[in-house]
Amino acid sequence: MSTDQDIGRQIGDTILAGFVDYIAGFRKISRRAQRHFTQREWTEQDADSRQRLALHRSTVVQTVERVGPILDGVTDRRGTWRTARAHYKRRIADRSDLTLAETFFNSVTRRTFTTIGVDNDVELRWFGATTVPRGEGRAELFATANRFRDTSAMVRQILESYDFEAPWVDLEADARRVAARMDSFLIEEWDSLEADGIDMLRPVFYRNKAAYLVGRLRQLNRVTPIVFPILHSADGLRVDTVLMAESQASRLFSFTRSYFFVEWPNPSELVGFLKSLLPMKSLAELYTAIGFPQHGKTSLYRSLYRHLDHSHDKFVRARGTPGMVMAVFTLVSFNVVFKIIKDRFDPPKNTTRDAVKRRYALVYNHDRVGRMVEAWEFENLSFDKDRFDPELLEELLKTASESVRVKGDSVVISHVYTERQVYPLNLYLREMSTAKAVAAVIDWGWAIKDLAAANVFPGDLFTKNFGVTRHGNVVFYDYDELTLLEECRFRTIPQSDDPADEMRLEPWFSIEPGDVFPEQFPTFMAFPRDVDHEVRQRFDEVHSDLYTPAFWQDVQASLARSDLPDFFPYVEDVRFHRRPSGALG
Repeated sequence: MSTDQDIGRQIGDTILAGFVDYIAGFRKISRRAQRHFTQREWTEQDADSRQRLALHRSTVVQTVERVGPILDGVTDRRGTWRTARAHYKRRIADRSDLTLAETFFNSVTRRTFTTIGVDNDVELRWFGATTVPRGEGRAELFATANRFRDTSAMVRQILESYDFEAPWVDLEADARRVAARMDSFLIEEWDSLEADGIDMLRPVFYRNKAAYLVGRLRQLNRVTPIVFPILHSADGLRVDTVLMAESQASRLFSFTRSYFFVEWPNPSELVGFLKSLLPMKSLAELYTAIGFPQHGKTSLYRSLYRHLDHSHDKFVRARGTPGMVMAVFTLVSFNVVFKIIKDRFDPPKNTTRDAVKRRYALVYNHDRVGRMVEAWEFENLSFDKDRFDPELLEELLKTASESVRVKGDSVVISHVYTERQVYPLNLYLREMSTAKAVAAVIDWGWAIKDLAAANVFPGDLFTKNFGVTRHGNVVFYDYDELTLLEECRFRTIPQSDDPADEMRLEPWFSIEPGDVFPEQFPTFMAFPRDVDHEVRQRFDEVHSDLYTPAFWQDVQASLARSDLPDFFPYVEDVRFHRRPSGALG
């Protein structure tokens, strides 16, 4: 007869077997990215992205189903689970993916026990510091290139060290262009052409239609990122640009973009290297960027509670126009907003809680193309009541009682989304200079066009639903009206022979679900009243085609042909081979 100790060890082994299956599946899918790039299989790459996203959740669910029957009939469920936890810890102690294994265990635990807040009794809990290798001294992780003759020769040596199983269009010319850009950077930023070397990661980062070679350029105690984006066109491989500023590389790993395919047995080692050249990036963002959003979510969760232990400010309403669907609040010192679905939606909103969740799930599974903020979904969070501004707490209990309740001295939130805080566009336009406002609205137009090319229609085109990142990019963050562009029908407003029709409050023509009238967009895309007239004028000069059905219908036709657009995580001006004028992406 099995003892509780035996059952605990069996549960630990079962969870570990589930984790091993997950990692094997993850690496198998990631490994295919090189073949997709070599053979230009962009549609297959997109399908793999969605399959890999679903892998963690599906494997956790399967593991919970296997653990359930083992745990049934056990008298001391928690005691047995503690035994399973101790056994699991011993078995994963020497794994190179230890941190991911801990997250997997906790995912199974929270589903098994429906945990509220933090359950120290059964979870693998640690909110303190953790060791993250910095990638120094590991020849397996990276190779170091040095300049023996000229920069161009060193660049060529780097590029030739990667085997993409495809020909280069003109490797010599690419090496010269990169070298010129590098030498210019060294002179301007470091006052010297001398460098101690370039550490280039051996694993290649794949996303969309590009491969990225990631490294760091060193001189004395100075470090800067160096990234080579490689494109594969019908005639061969080209280096599209070279990124050397931290701000440029940071955009590459942005929270508004989809995850990379990159295969390496020790993810924390990879994250440590990236952290060494992107010190402002959180571990949550970096783990997420390389395809582990569940562990990124764990890292965010831990850092939030650690931050609460070392701060005193309260949760308050977030800046911006209050929404009809979401109650939004923030902890100003933590740079994250929390979004809770309200119990009821005021007119003219015509949606449901489930529909809102489906739209957020769509964003999670969709290519965010650098224009949609990542939204992490949490359940059953618990915070001290005294960390809430009293007016905010009163509002949450009144408008979102289905998700928020007070239990003793704690506020329990059963369902919430978190997003990185950005500057609301409507406030940005009002509070910044005319020059910055003009740059923002022009990028706002490109953001709408990028979303369209990615088969996304925001629904609400109000400036309050968009924000500006610290790098000046305009992004979309309010998803309750989002829909696929292919589901819309863009129409011209019919002409009427009766002048009285123009004065009617209700339309004189029939409108079907999915109908959109771009001629009305200038009304919805209104700017704050105190914004300089030049801002609207400059926007219309560049993006007035947004007001025509023809623009949207052309994008739909392209989507129908399965023409996957190009999206570049850097500005057009830095590219060696620029896209045709007016192209999307």
